[in-house]
Amino acid sequence: MVQDGAFDDLKRQIAGLEGIDPARHGTWAMDTRLVRGYGGIDGATGALSVPIYPSATFAHPGYDRSTGFMYGRCGNPTRLALEDSIAMLEGGCKAWAFSSGMAALSTLLKLFDPGDHIIVGDDLYGGTYRLMDQVYARFGLEFEYIDATDLSQVRRALRPNTRALFVETPTNPMMKVVDLAGLSVLIKEAGGLFIVDNTLLTPYFQRPFEQGADIVVHSATKYLCGHNDILCGLVVIREPALIEPLFMLSMSEGGMLSPHDSWLLQRSIKTLGLRLEKQQQNAFELVGFLKAHPRVKAVHYVGDPDHPGYGLSKKQASGFGGMVSFSLESPQLLKSCLGRLRLVLYAESLGGVETLITYPLEQTHGAVPEELRERLGINDRLLRLSVGIEDPRDLIEDLDQALSV
Repeated sequence: MVQDGAFDDLKRQIAGLEGIDPARHGTWAMDTRLVRGYGGIDGATGALSVPIYPSATFAHPGYDRSTGFMYGRCGNPTRLALEDSIAMLEGGCKAWAFSSGMAALSTLLKLFDPGDHIIVGDDLYGGTYRLMDQVYARFGLEFEYIDATDLSQVRRALRPNTRALFVETPTNPMMKVVDLAGLSVLIKEAGGLFIVDNTLLTPYFQRPFEQGADIVVHSATKYLCGHNDILCGLVVIREPALIEPLFMLSMSEGGMLSPHDSWLLQRSIKTLGLRLEKQQQNAFELVGFLKAHPRVKAVHYVGDPDHPGYGLSKKQASGFGGMVSFSLESPQLLKSCLGRLRLVLYAESLGGVETLITYPLEQTHGAVPEELRERLGINDRLLRLSVGIEDPRDLIEDLDQALSV
């Protein structure tokens, strides 16, 4: 932490550190906010596209005077425009953009001290588990992985040293849905922070701050980018009290997003609504095909009325997204299917305009212990589908021929 009032000096020097004005653009619909962003057009030139400022440092007009920027690690105008837009879209007061989702989460975890207990939803991205269990647990943080869809389990897990609850919803890859409002009540009663990974639905479909979250994180590599061409992570906070500690951590570690990638992400977000609506529409088509296929034994999609979390999804989100997971009748069929696909791409990641299929057991969730994977259903018959924006008839035809061995 900055001592002796130095943080007050930094606040005067670094643009936007106090956070955004939550009332600005308050009447705009989400689609309008996506297109126009927080700052709108460039005031100096009228440019519709946010300018790219590839500068490592910024000159001061004189002693005790500042343009609002000083050094690229502390703040950059292009990155700030992105961060302000993300904060606006989520309904938070401040955001930070990092060089990857894992860099964002790593910085966030440094808010906690050795001996702190953090409850974590057990079905989550394998890289998140690896970072927590194999890196930060070595430095004294205590992580407890439980089924966060069960409020009674969360209540029993609370301890005097519990400092946070971290969840994904929908979860990855089993597409479980957690009760954000219910979890918020429990962790707030314990005095902890409620952290929600909103990667799969984005603020277009789900706004966790409205359900009581304190911090929202994203792998913006996924849907917010949507084109599989940048890595980015985001941390968004609801209350100004977290600005000082998170600013100091981000500035000190320096894992910030570059100006060019900040510009690319800002540009991509303009079409987020269009992409997600099409991906969701395609997902409904593919789910119908998969549920009717004789060699598919289970389909997990939160927009399916048969999904156990369907009602909760409708209550706390405005859409269901484009992520589907499904189980096949045998490991042999799974491997054969992956080798026969022609249009659907066998690749890691998700959220892009291209439809991707992933084998979680060996790709995204290899770091998760075998016992936990088996309990969750992450086995040698499970595939995860990130539905893109192609014609659904072509996607169905490709999946059908790949499964017809």
